[in-house]
Amino acid sequence: MITQMLFGLTGVALMVLGLRGALLHASNLGRVIAINVCGAGVFLMFVAIAFPVGGGSTDAVPHALVLTGIVVAVSATALALALGRRLLEARDE
Repeated sequence: MITQMLFGLTGVALMVLGLRGALLHASNLGRVIAINVCGAGVFLMFVAIAFPVGGGSTDAVPHALVLTGIVVAVSATALALALGRRLLEARDE
């Protein structure tokens, strides 16, 4: 129970810090990193919710969803960074 609560509270803290950074950063790179931190908090909360309280076996579906979410987040980050670079190059011209 203590571990589940620790993971949940850490996830909430990461999500709040990421959301704050996404709203307050002026640079695009800072916003992308802040959104990634926010996503990591969501993943951590989801794993904390999926943790069995009674000590039984864990369900594999939430862990598979988190793994898929990590892959999608990496792809979205690559796309955001590529678009940010093109936007910076377009401003310079």
